[in-house]
Amino acid sequence: MNTPLPPAEELALIDRELAQLDARRLYLLGRRDWLLRLLLQPGSGPAPVRWGPAASAGPAGPAKEASAPSAQNVLLALGAVLLAVAALAFTLVSWGSMGIAGRSAVLAAVTAAALGAPVLLLRRGLRSTAESVAAVGLLLTVLDAYALYAVAMPDTNGTGYAAGAAAVLAAAWAGYGSGLRKLRSPLPAAVLAAQFALPLAALAARPGPQALGWALLATAALDSALALRVRAAAVPAAVTGAGALLIGLAQSWSAGSAAQALAPAALLLAGAALGVAAAWREPRASAAALVGALAAVAGLGGVARPELDPAWTVLVHLLLALPLLAAVRVPALPAAVRRGAARAGAAVASLAALSAGAVAVTALVARFRVLGEVWAATTPDGDPYGAGAVAAATLLIAAGAAWWLARALSRPEPAVVAVVLAWAGLFAAPVLLGFPVAAVFAAQLAVTGAAGVLALRSPARGARIAAAVCALTGAANVSLGALDGRTATFAVWGLLGAGCAAAAAYGAASRPLRSGAAVGAVGYATGVLVAAGAVSDLAVVWWALPVLAVPALAAALGPRLGGVRLPVEIAAAVAGVLAVGLSAGRAGTLALVLALAGVVCAGAAVRPDRRVLGWAAGALFAAATWVRLAEAGVSAPEAYTLPVTVPALVVGLLRRRRDPQASSWTAYGPGLAATLLPSLLAAWGDPGWLRPLLLGAAALVVTLLGARGRLQAPLLLGGAVLAAVAVHELAPYVVQVAGALPRWVPPALAGLLLLAVGATYERRLRDARRLRAAIGRLR
Repeated sequence: MNTPLPPAEELALIDRELAQLDARRLYLLGRRDWLLRLLLQPGSGPAPVRWGPAASAGPAGPAKEASAPSAQNVLLALGAVLLAVAALAFTLVSWGSMGIAGRSAVLAAVTAAALGAPVLLLRRGLRSTAESVAAVGLLLTVLDAYALYAVAMPDTNGTGYAAGAAAVLAAAWAGYGSGLRKLRSPLPAAVLAAQFALPLAALAARPGPQALGWALLATAALDSALALRVRAAAVPAAVTGAGALLIGLAQSWSAGSAAQALAPAALLLAGAALGVAAAWREPRASAAALVGALAAVAGLGGVARPELDPAWTVLVHLLLALPLLAAVRVPALPAAVRRGAARAGAAVASLAALSAGAVAVTALVARFRVLGEVWAATTPDGDPYGAGAVAAATLLIAAGAAWWLARALSRPEPAVVAVVLAWAGLFAAPVLLGFPVAAVFAAQLAVTGAAGVLALRSPARGARIAAAVCALTGAANVSLGALDGRTATFAVWGLLGAGCAAAAAYGAASRPLRSGAAVGAVGYATGVLVAAGAVSDLAVVWWALPVLAVPALAAALGPRLGGVRLPVEIAAAVAGVLAVGLSAGRAGTLALVLALAGVVCAGAAVRPDRRVLGWAAGALFAAATWVRLAEAGVSAPEAYTLPVTVPALVVGLLRRRRDPQASSWTAYGPGLAATLLPSLLAAWGDPGWLRPLLLGAAALVVTLLGARGRLQAPLLLGGAVLAAVAVHELAPYVVQVAGALPRWVPPALAGLLLLAVGATYERRLRDARRLRAAIGRLR
């Protein structure tokens, strides 16, 4: 092939054209990969129709796990990493084998080539390659700085030199990135390098946490100014600012005096000013205002902390946080500043309330010690200027702040918090202040009553529920504390019971609240009666008699209880069970209590809507009878079952007269089974003849009555029991006869029976159907 160009020029031309073709091919492959992903997305529409050879091509090959640009980026990144490793190895290992001129020349040449190559690569459209080479060039500049220090300035302060090198490199990288704006790594690298300049310089000039904190804060200020134009700079600003505030906070809380806490306080206040300024300029930076407000509270509170007790320190921080809550009502402030300051104030107030609440809870939980020795009077300890008093004041101040915030924001959540905190502060204050026992109970009863009134009358649902929970908790706690003395028990429980009864009668309240109050009234009435039995020096079994007055009163009131009738009756039933449990220690008393409980149930069952209590009354009467019989040593089952059977049969007879269509199983089945079945079991184990005879006669009478009255239950139950008694009585004789016969006779008789049944199967089946139909016609 003859060409007019010399071979060398033609070869260079071919290489350039091939490079252009490779670049174009990479671009087209990347575009193709993007289009394929676009078409494979849901809802992208039908794939376009292909024309030409591609339309007739066979099935596609295996799917590629990585696109061409992705593979290219991975290769370039690996290449950049390998070059960086090689440069580090050269600088750290092979540096000493060359003279100073050679070393400088090599690093300068390589650095210049690495930083200049991206210019040519960007012109050819090789952006990814340019990014990788530029990253290697930036790393080489760091190595150049290290080489300069190791060779030319080995005696210079290393920290100071690092600070200057960081500043120079940041400026150089920023200029390099500004010149080549298509590169994405130089400018972020410049910002990252700039973060180390001021902190390293501060440590070189004056080692210590204070200097480092101020340097970090100054760096954060510069980053914040840059973040107004470049949003990504907000991240290093947050990191360096947080570091400065953490240093200030650690120094403040480790200070041994107020004078030593002034310097950290200044750092924290400067950080607070920076955070507020950032939120002032950027509407989305409310978090900066939040952190700044918290830093201001920590700084000012840290000055007072060394001179105060921990409880007073908490109160001081709470007082410092109150102006932050007021920021929500200052329209001149930007919205971000208002939100951040208010949230910071709420956070400090919450922490203060939790700290004070822990003190109050500890004092109230101490009342559980009374369970170890009931009615052993104790006197609370307290100090009007101690931690308990300060905790109560903290809770009340936090409650007031929450209530003000609820009014300012028109939100229900702060109101709920205000109710809980106010109740906790007022309820625990008498104990924490060491008031006399009578004053403590009077104050806590008043607070509990106020919470109950708020629960009944508050229009806000959240505050109503919170007040109800507080009233319930307070009532339980003061009831437990009242066990310290007899007088306190009767007075406190009586007043709480009266209050619950009044709340249950308040018709304007919601039904759940009234029902809970009614249950509380029944519970306190029961407790007072038990306490009265304990005071009377009677045996425990006799305490059950006054307790039975509670279910008796509930049964007597009945419909007069209105909407709280059902919860009152359930609570009264629990009181009745308690009475039975109290009387269980003596059989005679237990029988009496069971009988009285049966009378109460029978009286309640007179009303049409409580007929079901008649069954309970019958069970209680039967139980009372059984207890008496067991006490007398009676072991015959009929003595226990007949008192149940006779009333049950009478009730069944009356029901059949009112409702002739009622089933005999419902009317007579339970009563007959209550006696026949236990007696049958006893007869099978009785070797005598009297019980089987009497049971057989009774079963025969029941069977005949059932046949005469065409009643299914008496007929079947009586017949089954009669057959079982007959089998029991004839069994010994059958066994004797079977033993006297040859062994082949029983199988032969069984075979004959089977043949007879088989031969007359159809007729026996018809007889069985007629029998079933006849029984089905019975009632």
